Amino acid sequence: MSLFTEVIIFMFIYFVVLFIIGQILRDNSIVDIGWGISFAILALYSLLRGISLNGFGIRSFLVTVLVVLWGGRLAYFIGKRNIGKPEDFRYVNMRKRWGEKFKRLKAFLNVYFLQYVLMMLIGFPVVIVNNSLYQKVTIGTIIGILIWLFGYFFEVVGDKQMKDFKKNPDNKGKLIDRGLWRLTRHPNYFGEAVMWWGIFVVSIESFGSLINIISPVLITFLLLKVSGVPLLEKKYEGRADFIEYAKRTNKFIPWFPKN
Repeated sequence: MSLFTEVIIFMFIYFVVLFIIGQILRDNSIVDIGWGISFAILALYSLLRGISLNGFGIRSFLVTVLVVLWGGRLAYFIGKRNIGKPEDFRYVNMRKRWGEKFKRLKAFLNVYFLQYVLMMLIGFPVVIVNNSLYQKVTIGTIIGILIWLFGYFFEVVGDKQMKDFKKNPDNKGKLIDRGLWRLTRHPNYFGEAVMWWGIFVVSIESFGSLINIISPVLITFLLLKVSGVPLLEKKYEGRADFIEYAKRTNKFIPWFPKN
């Protein structure tokens, strides 16, 4: 059995277990916490199996560290926000739309299985690197890591600035427009996309094909068009302060504020 087949089966089992836990808790938003964890597990499992098959590789180790840092931080961030609170409104609305008939099957297919497929597509370059015999650290590897660090900076600092902004009672009901939020309306989502472009740059030398560009393109599309930016933009649409903020601030790619 190839490493890719092993990972496909292993991660499917992970999402089935996550689904069972979600049904016991009657809270499908647990999948949001499990999303980041799934990437960390995929990276660690493929690294250990790759070592057993091909021996230790420095590129594999570096990529795994990057993915575990991203996935672990994301799971912690969402877990801290969600644990102890009711099911996220998005999943509540899904339950209402599904009705009672085949509700668990619909939950599995529309939430858990869908995220499993997306996770495998996005995590594909990680498995490529961890299964590769080519482990030499090159200038391309260093460039990819630097790109990842640039994205990590935007995500971590952006989230920290938002957290500090909300802590101040004087800012209640206001929009943050300082720090990285002066340069882009979504510095954390921009950073997340950039990190996966960095991983793609590292992985391309291990595979020699552009097929793994699916990973960064897919996560950038999801953040820009599906689950990230659109949901937040919709939340604030119509607000006068947001309209003014949007006029002077780029939606995604950071740039200096417009006059």
